Formats: sequence, C-alpha cells, structure tokens
Amino acid sequence: MRSTSIIFIFMFLYSCTANTDRSTNINSENLNLAQHGMVSSADSLASQVGVDILKKGGNAFDAAVAVHFALAVVYPMAGNIGGGGFAVYRTKGGETGSLDFREKAPLAANRNMYLDTAMQAIDGLSTKGHLSVGVPGSVDGMIRLHEKLGSMPFADLMVPAIFLAREGFPLNNREAEYLNLYREKFLELNDSTIPFINHTPWQAGDTIKIPALAGTLGRILQYGRNGFYSGPTAHYMLEEIKKGLGIMAQEDLDMYKSKWRDPVEGTYRGHKIISMPPPSSGGVALLQLLKGSEAYDFKAMGHNSVAAIHTMTELERRVYADRATFLGDPDFYPVPVEKLLDAAYISERNSTILPDRKTNSQDIKEGHVDIIESTETTHFSIVDKEGNAIAVTTTLNSLYGSKVFVEKGGFFLNNEMDDFSIKPGLPNQFGLIGGEANAIEPEKRMLSSMSPTIVEKDGELLMVLGSPGGSTIITTVYQVILNVIDYEMGMQAALDAKRTHHQWQPDKIFYETDCLDSLSIESLKNLGHVLEIESKLGRVHAILVREDGMLEGGADLRGDGAAIGY
Repeated sequence: MRSTSIIFIFMFLYSCTANTDRSTNINSENLNLAQHGMVSSADSLASQVGVDILKKGGNAFDAAVAVHFALAVVYPMAGNIGGGGFAVYRTKGGETGSLDFREKAPLAANRNMYLDTAMQAIDGLSTKGHLSVGVPGSVDGMIRLHEKLGSMPFADLMVPAIFLAREGFPLNNREAEYLNLYREKFLELNDSTIPFINHTPWQAGDTIKIPALAGTLGRILQYGRNGFYSGPTAHYMLEEIKKGLGIMAQEDLDMYKSKWRDPVEGTYRGHKIISMPPPSSGGVALLQLLKGSEAYDFKAMGHNSVAAIHTMTELERRVYADRATFLGDPDFYPVPVEKLLDAAYISERNSTILPDRKTNSQDIKEGHVDIIESTETTHFSIVDKEGNAIAVTTTLNSLYGSKVFVEKGGFFLNNEMDDFSIKPGLPNQFGLIGGEANAIEPEKRMLSSMSPTIVEKDGELLMVLGSPGGSTIITTVYQVILNVIDYEMGMQAALDAKRTHHQWQPDKIFYETDCLDSLSIESLKNLGHVLEIESKLGRVHAILVREDGMLEGGADLRGDGAAIGY
C-alpha cells in the first residue's frame, strides 16, 4: 500500500508540469536548434518527456529510459514493453558500447515449427497470433541500461509514462487512421474491450487511457525486472499466450537477459562510424556500404543523379545478398564479421560493378520475392549537455506486432519469430531471405535490420541517427550519412531529401514520390533497372553537432515525430 502511495505522489508532482499538447510545430527552425540537449523521437509527447528529464539533470541514458517507456504508451504501433531492440551509446569521454535487448525464441521453439508435413510454410502462422511471439527484451534492456549508465532514480524515469497511460493522451491523425484500419485484425485475436477498439471510428484529438498499462508500469517502477518477468504481469502475459496455444513459458521469462556487446566500428572519409553488431545486420551492412562507397565520388556525381542511384543500387545488391547468407545470432553461429568488413573482400565483391549496366540479382545469389519489409519500428536519438549520446531502435516487428493484446497488462506482444528464417531460402513476410545462420533455435535471437548509429569526426561526436523501416533501415541510414558527409547537408535537409532503396531481392529500385524525373527514370531503365514507386522510405530521427557546437535535431517529415531541445 505504501509503495502505491509513493507512485501517486510521484504522479501528482509530475502532473503539475506535464504537457500533453501535440500541437507543437515540430519542424520549425526555432525548435531544431538547441545548446544543452536534444531528443528526436517518433512522438512529440515522448520527445518532451526526454527533454524534461534532461532539464532536471538527467543524462542522455536516463532520458532514453523515460522516452522508451513513454513511447510504449503513446506510440503503441511500435513503441513497446512487449518487444525488443538495440541501443548504441557514446559517453562524454568517448567510450562506446551497444546493448542487445532483442527478443529470443522460446525454449519450446524448433526450426520446423511453422512448416506443414510437406515442409511448406503455413500461411500466417509466424506473422500473427500467439505462436509468433518471441520472448520480450525491452524491459530488461531499459533496466540494464539504467543500472550501467543512468544517474537519476529509476522511479523518476517511469512516472511520465505511468501518468500518460493513466490520465490519457490525444491521438494524432496517423494514429487514429491506423487504429481504424487495424480494428478488424484486433477483433480477430482479442476481446472487443481492449482500449484500442472503439464503437465509432477514432478521430484525431480523441483521448485514450490505458489503466492496465499504468498498472504494469507501476509494477516495473516498484519491483524492477521482477515487475514484468514475474508476478502478476508475467501471469497475465502467459495466461494470454496459453489462451492462443502459444509456447512461451515462465522459464523463458526467467532466463531472458539482454546483452552488452562491442559495437562494430569503421571509417568513412575520415569519420568514425559506430553501429550495432549482430544479431543486427544493420551495422555490418552499413559499414560494407560505406566502405564500398569510398571508391566513388558521390559529390561529383550529384545527389540522386542516375550515376549515384545506379552505384548505390549495385553496392546495396551485394550487401543484402551477404546479409542473407552470413548474418545471424553470433551466440549460435560464427558470423564472419571481420571477413565481411575486410577492405580486400569488399573491393573484390564490388569489382563486377559496371557503370553502364546493372547486375542481375539472380547472378549474385538465387532467390525471388515480390515485397519489401514493413516500416513499423521506431527510433529515437538523444544528446545531453555533457555530450553523452545514445541511439535506440526498438520494435514489435509488424504494426502492433502479433496483434495479440495482453488485456490485463495493457500492451501488445511482438511477432518477431517471423524474423527468423522459417525455412532457409524462403522469404519472410516482408521479402527478406535468410539462410542457415538465421534458422530457428531455442533461446536464439532473430536477425534484424535495425541500425542505431553514432558518427564521430576528429574524435568528437558528430551525429546520432537511426530509422524504422525494416529492410529499408540500412539504406535509409546510409543515405543520410552520405547526405551529411558527401553532400554537406544540415540535419533536417539530410532527412528531407528523397530516398531510394534496393535489397537484392526483389530486384527492383524502390524510389520515393518526386525523387526522380521522367528522364532519370528512363535512363535507369536503359541501364537494365526495374523501378517501383513508394510513398515513403524510412523515418529518421537524428541529431547533428554543428561546427558552432549547437545541436541540430532532425525529425523526419515522413512521420509525426518531433526533435525538441533546450
């Protein structure tokens, strides 16, 4: 009873200063420059929570914990406590590291669990419902991040999210649209009483309260890790899993541990690139792309010119073929990181690139798929006044994950099991092919494209960035780095610039609306490329340290996020 009273005292004190207004003009020049700290995330309420923590004396890592839990409330399509993710950090003294809080396969999982007796994939089994759920890592990850790098009391970081869940938050246009769009899918797997199902269509400005989630977050505040992985919350979660014939058990929750890993590091035109190692493919693939790019003068080619897009496409084609063959959980498979990043290997791999003709993906490796990966992940970047920096990318996988809602706990569960190779050589729901390195095994972490990244120049912090977008994450982060370093753009301009994407399979260049004129499209077709238009590729949230020391926050116009500083 006493601990419950303490939570209400914290909430009362927070309510005196809380701001739940989403009317902020997130892209005005006034808000994108700051001297002391900056937070860029997919939601203005979450960004404001992070800035408030920085103003109260918290460091970037404190703010990251608070932002993560706030996103679990106000951004339920991807923000989460029922999923997982990765973090890359750099301290003010230049120490770097990464935290892997990716989900794991349950102990009862096996490599053929989504195949029928003829060894063919069963449609939908790995993508929705209770059997698609991996063991969540987000809560353990945030607790371990705070234990190692945080400075404020953990309770101070939890209260903003509890307040938002209990008192409610207004929907923006995009959230209302998606909740309406997914209503039938929610009803397919849940009771009509979950807070995201309304009798009439949701509209922007409608308020949602999630009291059950407030209760879950309160238990995490009081009991830390045990407030999620055991006790009432674990019981609610497993009760729901069993109802849908899932396989996750209490032993899976007890055994889950996030893991500190050494980041992958390399250089690009004199800049140090610090990114996420396996089981993310993002860091390795990004460094392969950048190392390959050093052989070309992109600035001379011109931004989004035919020559630049052709060259990027050919580099991407080879990198994504490597991803499918070599990348997986290094605790289960000997991922040849050094070989993949070896300059001689990259040079030999790219030696077949021709300036006047595309390479057929089938000539690099067999395979054929027709779709690209979902965009529903979320990323946030934070820099504090001391120069500490963190990039965090987290996800439920698909929009709202498995669509399974733990009603008594107030949160969605992930569908990350589909990120394994359900059958080596078979594409997942989003078109990415995987091999033996990413086959399902108990306690194994599934491969990811998430690419939280930090860039240094002359030993000093330069940039913090990352993006949602599934397989498009890697190429999105790659192009933003080129925009800043090669094309000398500012942060917001680098995010606003139009993007393209190629992932080896399908053998197509995806390009955003208004990215290419008719002459460029015809020229690329004459080189042999197949093109397909996409409305949006990636949604980056990034921070640039300018030459004058000011922080320029970037919030991608493709989303509804906000870069807020002070």
